[in-house]
Amino acid sequence: MKAPVDADRMARVVLGRIAEPGKASLLDAVSELGAVEVRDRLAADPVLGPRVDGVDPERELDRAARSGLRFVVPGDDEWPSGLDDLARTPAVQERGGVPLGLWVRGPVRLDALDGAVAVVGSRSATTYGDDVARGLAADIARAGRIVVSGAAYGIDQAAHRGAIAADAPTVAVLACGADKVYPERHADLLAHLAVEGAVISETVPGGAAMRVRFLTRNRLIAALTGGTVVVEAALRSGALNTANWATRLNRQLMGVPGPVTSATSAGVHQLVRTGAATLVTSGAEVLEVLGAAGEHLLVPPRGRERPRDTLTDRQRLVLDAVPVARGATSASVARIVGLGTDAAHAALLELEVRGMVQCDEGGWRLAALAHD
Repeated sequence: MKAPVDADRMARVVLGRIAEPGKASLLDAVSELGAVEVRDRLAADPVLGPRVDGVDPERELDRAARSGLRFVVPGDDEWPSGLDDLARTPAVQERGGVPLGLWVRGPVRLDALDGAVAVVGSRSATTYGDDVARGLAADIARAGRIVVSGAAYGIDQAAHRGAIAADAPTVAVLACGADKVYPERHADLLAHLAVEGAVISETVPGGAAMRVRFLTRNRLIAALTGGTVVVEAALRSGALNTANWATRLNRQLMGVPGPVTSATSAGVHQLVRTGAATLVTSGAEVLEVLGAAGEHLLVPPRGRERPRDTLTDRQRLVLDAVPVARGATSASVARIVGLGTDAAHAALLELEVRGMVQCDEGGWRLAALAHD
């Protein structure tokens, strides 16, 4: 028999307080048995029981609400369906599974993240990477897709600020509690997101940012979005962990190339070289990759059309034989290209009409338009 919604929510609050976020064995048990059953079994454990009994879930929720947080759990109208894919994705080093719930601060609903795009990358971003991430995020946001990142230094903050510059909401997924400010220098950014976008965390309110929690939250960034764009990532970058989760979840993975000599882009280049990621260079290309059939189709780029592009092969051949400065006779041009004099002269007249050559008493020579 399924537990009442309130009982399930309360059990999830308790489990979140006593367990490390993303602990796969616990989350798998919750998916199989239900949160209430798992909590009750842990309450009967002589070691864990006191910890379970020491959590007052109603008090936890009340305290969170006073901090502007809401606790969204599976079954809520707001629950993002993309997270359910984690139930079918094997864990990595005991990290994985559908989260017990998400603590959210901000007006953006989680179910609005369907079709969102993650933009992630190096904390030690170059000026190039920063500019690219801002531009990509702004273009994606203007197209109506929410930009998701981790509010860290470097590419993350550039992505958030690009979306903000486009006057669009953006969402941060944190490795600490959603009521915490990390990093501290991004206090203004996180405050803005809490008013105009959303700050999300699997970690309970007040929870500290720890290395393992960054790796754990990366699966959420990948699962919440329809695709992930990596802008600058070294070979050991944490952004590659997010990329790995995107691939495992069958999400679109894209990479922005950098200079081939840049260590900051070496991880991205490896993703592209091995075929794991699609190369993208603009927000428009990201939208094309993520768009439905027939949406956001791009015209293949090409250089501007020049006067020479419309010439026939014979006209091009004759034009190449016409000197720049001193004039040449039709017969001289004909000998160079291996044509009869009449054929060469006819081609020269056609080129004269097009403004490509000119003729005076010294003979034929190139006109200004031929140099374009």
